[in-house]
Amino acid sequence: MTSSPVNSHNEWDPLEEVIVGRLEGAAIPSSHPVVTCNIPPWAARFQRLAAGMRYPRMMVERAQEELDGFIALLESLGVTVRRPEAIDHRRRFGTPDWSSRGFCNTCPRDSLLVIGDEIIETPMAWPCRHFETHSYRPLLKEYFQGGARWTSAPRPQLTDALFVPGFRTPKAGEAMRYILTEFEPVFDAADFVRAGRDLFVTRSNVTNAMGIEWLRRHLGPGFRIHEIESSCRAPMHIDTSFLVLAPGKALINPEYVNPDRLPAVLDSWDILVAPEPEPIEGKLLKLTSLCGKWLSLNVLMIDEKRVIADRHHTGMLRALEKWGFEPIPCDLLHYAPFGGSFHCATLDVRRRGTLQSYCE
Repeated sequence: MTSSPVNSHNEWDPLEEVIVGRLEGAAIPSSHPVVTCNIPPWAARFQRLAAGMRYPRMMVERAQEELDGFIALLESLGVTVRRPEAIDHRRRFGTPDWSSRGFCNTCPRDSLLVIGDEIIETPMAWPCRHFETHSYRPLLKEYFQGGARWTSAPRPQLTDALFVPGFRTPKAGEAMRYILTEFEPVFDAADFVRAGRDLFVTRSNVTNAMGIEWLRRHLGPGFRIHEIESSCRAPMHIDTSFLVLAPGKALINPEYVNPDRLPAVLDSWDILVAPEPEPIEGKLLKLTSLCGKWLSLNVLMIDEKRVIADRHHTGMLRALEKWGFEPIPCDLLHYAPFGGSFHCATLDVRRRGTLQSYCE
């Protein structure tokens, strides 16, 4: 067992320490094409008007109430909860090529990737998230001083050369295309899930092939990275499409992932097909969610059996129980407008386990 305070190799070893995001200081993200390509045209028009503004108080308060309950649940289960600094994301920042306001630090799963005893700051494609990891720096320095490895991927320039001019989201039946070029490596950590020596990734509008290749070379021959094909027309983050839950068990979104087209290393695994999510009531939630309806998949494993899932999605709770898990219902539905649910809102820093291979 490593003496490092950072030690996490997969999504299911017993969870000991986790970073949970913050809502304080969140701002509506910029209207840059890489942001608006992932939302409907009518929402993009709203985005242009509201970019950089605070979220409505009623949205923040309801989400904060649920987040506090989630944190209390984690602590009651014996998990140490750490938090990033609260900062004002309305502040403008820039590089020699562009300027932007920020977004939020609600989803540490996006900007930080833990592989064993190493934390990697990811090269994110959204300009408004360029300096997001700065709110985690006190924690990163503490983990480094305790013996963890701390790496930052090449910080991207994010010039116009990275983005396809006049990009249009492909319609059903059209060949898949992405807004990102291969100008430089970019990726969000949330496009990857881990199963020991094997990682699974979806290429998306925030993760390009060059970013996947950068991580493959960085990790070296001791790891394998496999791409999960997604039929989502505006892909962004794997954890509403495909998630590994336990050794030999993977959960898929049947709308986006074809079980017959999964990587061959999963041939011996049980592929669990998620049930249709319960409808989301409330116009505000429907209007503001960045994540679509399949957040029912966005669960957090406490260990190989226990799993935190949204209380609203009763079909998922029943399915998890049927598959041999012990679901723990919790509320986090109103966190969706800020970027996700239980998996997105957390970064598992330490799980009690060792590096193994689960795919043959």
